[in-house]
Amino acid sequence: MQAVQTYIQQHKQRYLDELFDLLRIPSISADEQYAAEMQRMAAAVVAHLNKAGLDDARAHPTAGHPIVFAQKMVDAGLPTVLVYGHYDVQPPDPLDLWESDPFEPVIKKTPIHPDGAIFARGACDDKGQVFMHIKAVEAMLATDALSCNVKFILEGEEEVGSKNLHPFVQANRERLACDVVLVSDTSIIANDIPSLTVSLRGLAYMEVFVTGPNRDLHSGVYGGAVANPVHILCELIARLHDENNHITIPGFYDKVVELSPEQRQKLNEAPYNEAKYKADLAVDALLGETGFNTLERVGIRPTLEVNGIRGGYIGEGAKTVLPSKASAKISMRLVPNQDPDEIAQLFTEHLQKCAPAGVTLEVHKHSTGMYSRTPVDTVEYQAAEKAMQTSFQKPVIPTYEGGSIPIAPMFKAELNANTVFMGFGLNSDALHSPNEHYGLFNFYKGIETIPYFYQYYKELKQ
Repeated sequence: MQAVQTYIQQHKQRYLDELFDLLRIPSISADEQYAAEMQRMAAAVVAHLNKAGLDDARAHPTAGHPIVFAQKMVDAGLPTVLVYGHYDVQPPDPLDLWESDPFEPVIKKTPIHPDGAIFARGACDDKGQVFMHIKAVEAMLATDALSCNVKFILEGEEEVGSKNLHPFVQANRERLACDVVLVSDTSIIANDIPSLTVSLRGLAYMEVFVTGPNRDLHSGVYGGAVANPVHILCELIARLHDENNHITIPGFYDKVVELSPEQRQKLNEAPYNEAKYKADLAVDALLGETGFNTLERVGIRPTLEVNGIRGGYIGEGAKTVLPSKASAKISMRLVPNQDPDEIAQLFTEHLQKCAPAGVTLEVHKHSTGMYSRTPVDTVEYQAAEKAMQTSFQKPVIPTYEGGSIPIAPMFKAELNANTVFMGFGLNSDALHSPNEHYGLFNFYKGIETIPYFYQYYKELKQ
């Protein structure tokens, strides 16, 4: 490992320069006008995998954006690690809230990142974290220290539901065969508190459309006589929670598994400072489901959140209009035993039942994904824990995260391999928001830590 760590230290500036080149590519999977940039990004990832010394690196076409695969098979007798990540990013909107160009990375110091952080869309989610793995493997290959076989599967549709990933995995089970899946798309508690994510919530992502009159109307001439789709939509949304912030959809909680008092106590052993939490968000109070604290609300409880509302006139100045249409994007985060497709159906039936006369209501299901749990009594988790502890020189805390990475259950079903979530970002790094950033400490710490996982995984596996 000493040779690996020396190599990493010698090439830190090059690693950063190369990452900056990738961050300059606006690989926005949700917007069709960036299709050519998605192709360019896939080609750039292939080039870096080749440069790192991997074999068979190429972009495989799908019905959507390409999936990149590469591998280095050292010895058939060694365990195989499959690294999963994604090269697509969220749209940067709203652009006016960015302090710098989202696709021109810059380094700025912050109170949490006194050594500097990379500000750019995708810096943390997930280009920076994917690139850590490529550079770590490069360092191991350059020093003849790669102790496991390694494969990469990097997709371009994670931010839009990974619709073409499952068919690709099904069609390439033999090529993707592995002992463990390693993912860095999660966070640590703090730069001085290493942690490993052991639970992620499922997801049902929906869009609701309410249509009233056949055109936008003059609000003076028709106001008070015709149903206003924006009013109706807002009323429907408001009724999705009660006064205790409990979700009101019939059947929504029927299969939720409640944690025992002992499990809740273990969850709450994770360090948490509510004052810092509120200060980071610039809010003076927190709001959530009655009977649960913040760690529980975001880790073990299902939620329903409105992600955006559209309707009527929102341009400069005034336009007195009664809108013809309104829509909202709504995501539900789900916990063990909640089936995403069943929840999507319950959501749809509930809204259709509640919609009043005078409007039509349609519900579209954008994407769903199952919850994920990583067993902590496995060789792969123990290898990750030992790697983090070696790198940080501190005990590692298992954490429950509120986000969703639906690929883990799919990999288990198709490849019979558990997924280890070994992320290095921070929840405060503004993922999916303006001014997304990734600490230099975190970027380099990830590259330094990953080789230890390979070393310990081989030792513990054999």
